[in-house]
Amino acid sequence: MMEHTLHVERKVIGNTRTVEMAGQPLGENQVRLRVDRFAVTANNITYAVFGDLLSYWNFFPVELPFGQVPAMGWAEVVESNNPDIAIGGRYYGWFPMASTAVFTATAVIDGFRDDGSHRHQHAPVYRSYVETKRDGMYDAADDGEDRQALLRGLFLTGYLAEEFFADSGGGTDNGTAAYFGAKQVVVLSASSKTAIGFAQRAAERNVVDVVGVTSAGNADFVRSIGCYDKVVIYDEVADIDASMATVSIDMAGNPTVLGAVHTHLGNQLKYSMAVGRSHHDAPGVDAAASAQLPGPPPQLFFAPSEAGRRLELWGREAYQQRCADALAAFVEGSRAWLSTDHRFGPDGAAAAWADAYDGSMAPSVGVVVLPNA
Repeated sequence: MMEHTLHVERKVIGNTRTVEMAGQPLGENQVRLRVDRFAVTANNITYAVFGDLLSYWNFFPVELPFGQVPAMGWAEVVESNNPDIAIGGRYYGWFPMASTAVFTATAVIDGFRDDGSHRHQHAPVYRSYVETKRDGMYDAADDGEDRQALLRGLFLTGYLAEEFFADSGGGTDNGTAAYFGAKQVVVLSASSKTAIGFAQRAAERNVVDVVGVTSAGNADFVRSIGCYDKVVIYDEVADIDASMATVSIDMAGNPTVLGAVHTHLGNQLKYSMAVGRSHHDAPGVDAAASAQLPGPPPQLFFAPSEAGRRLELWGREAYQQRCADALAAFVEGSRAWLSTDHRFGPDGAAAAWADAYDGSMAPSVGVVVLPNA
């Protein structure tokens, strides 16, 4: 059986190659899954940009100078050398941008865990594969898998970031007000799916005004969603009200924009959260330079850490139910502003990556690759 996969050059992530190879025999406790669909978004570009820092390249390692970027989607077991995992099982999780994937699997309560030696350093959420029939978040609608491939992981990052602000990272236990006492939150790269998920939750909580910062080309789209109280473009950061306490959440990773926000708000900025890098072509936010910015230094938000904190606070059952309810509402609402665009086979995967890299994907369109179609 011939398999194909998309490799990305680690130091020049706009460069890719498609590799075709024969499938190798399974080892002990291994399973082979046919990858049916995966989403390609600006977030996948972030995984490549932070591939070394956050070990994304080690999810599915290949020989340098290339790497495989993980993508969220669905796959079905087509071969099993594991007595606890049956052929035909369908799973959600992180997969390579490939036609198949092989895992050294350990069965768990809702699916399996990837226990390959290269995966031990990764957070449990990154190694978990949930079987559809045991998945409390699964959406059985005709477009449910497409929308969850596009939105599930990104929304949950935004959801957890908003929960972090809601209790000020645990500070409300010690008397700190929600959102670190702020009256507004500034959301950079406001058209991104993670940002929209965050903004909708923040708007529903209604304890701060939600200000979206975006490009001129995306401003009308961002306004149309209805979850931002105010929308400004990147050149209009000075129009943000600097008289009130503010927190910021940055999905752009553009030091010029972030610097403008810090400089404009100064000591009124109570917390600066860094989440993504949608502006991958801008220079990275340097730690030393960040420390010199007015206001608090930006803090990198790592969603798996917050997920662990919420599991401890709420318990597993309550955590899963809250996430499932919030995700279902978000996915349903997305049908008003997000359409899907299917790409097919290895050429479709390469084209999807190129579009994500050059920023030509419209925020109102989600690209899903069907690698075996």
